[in-house]
Amino acid sequence: MATTLTPIESAKYNAFVNDLTSDANASRPISAGGTGGTSVATAQTALSVDNKVVYAAKSGNYTALGTDNNAVHRYTATATVTLTAAATLGVNWHYTVIADGADVTIDPNAAETIDGAATLIVSNGSSARIVCDGSAFFAEKANTVTQPFATVASAGTTNIGAATSQNVTVTGTTTITAFGTVAAGTFRRLVFSGILTLTHNATSLILPQGVNVVTAVGDSLEAVSLGSGNWRVTNYQKVNVGSGLVTSVAQSPVSSIGSFTIPLGVKRITLSFSDVSTNGTTGFAIQIGTSGGGPETSGYACATASAASSTSQFLLTNGTSVAAGIYQGSAVLTNVNANTWAFTSTVVRTDTPGWFSSSGSKTLSVGPLTEIYYKTGNGVENFDGGSFNVFHE
Repeated sequence: MATTLTPIESAKYNAFVNDLTSDANASRPISAGGTGGTSVATAQTALSVDNKVVYAAKSGNYTALGTDNNAVHRYTATATVTLTAAATLGVNWHYTVIADGADVTIDPNAAETIDGAATLIVSNGSSARIVCDGSAFFAEKANTVTQPFATVASAGTTNIGAATSQNVTVTGTTTITAFGTVAAGTFRRLVFSGILTLTHNATSLILPQGVNVVTAVGDSLEAVSLGSGNWRVTNYQKVNVGSGLVTSVAQSPVSSIGSFTIPLGVKRITLSFSDVSTNGTTGFAIQIGTSGGGPETSGYACATASAASSTSQFLLTNGTSVAAGIYQGSAVLTNVNANTWAFTSTVVRTDTPGWFSSSGSKTLSVGPLTEIYYKTGNGVENFDGGSFNVFHE
């Protein structure tokens, strides 16, 4: 008991004050006038009330805290939202992220998960309402705005992850070997406005058939980031698939060689020509290959009806001709399997009656056929008349 004008000795009262402190901080049921909780979150749950909605715009990385319960944060740039430990945030903690300018990565604490995964990507134009159950996180996701096409110019590393939309138009004709570094799970849908080569890599740019792809104008693909600069293309759509016979633009050659680009997936190619002549005597022929690697010059098995043969090309004439000769005809290549192609041709000479026929086959060594080349027999003489065209299906 305290006595007037008598000094208070703290040791005598500490235990009593500590008991009062402990009692004041103890959880009391609502029936006893308490809130039923010892934290804001648990008190809100017990009272069936929620924090007021707190809105903020952010433009960089952020760590979500317990005080962000029921907050709505709009991210206007690429960001990573790190979540405080689930046990600290507590059951029913919830938080809304709006991605309004770039993708936002949600990264739970340590080995904790969100929807069973290590991270969650909230795509630009989308939102996610994140809920904690005390040990993990779950998200209710929704698209909140449209996704207009962004434009990215083709380059060796075409950084599609930096685009501000899931939908991207890739312009230009530069060969692409990588898509850039962005968080795992980032999704992009691309449409190509030019002809270029996508270079397959089993780790960093995984293409559906495991081979390089030459795009056509209007081709599209869907790709998902694997993180660390690695991407997998999950779907590739050729604009010409299912459209039947497709023709190229006719060419009137003036040099020793010309070529046509062939889309992947083609099974039959017809090379037609009319009024063709050269300035020499070695005739003309076909070689096949890739646009990046050029024509292959060995491994052909070809013979003509007059017993001429070649291992370096498909012969269209017997390997000899006259400079004044004018030739008409066509050659057909059909895919046997994988990279093996069969060849057959019928050619006539019309300035003086003559007929030529040849057949053969060739297995490409560097990948699928993406280019067909027509050339003079020795590759030195030049074409000086006529035209060529290709049809494929």
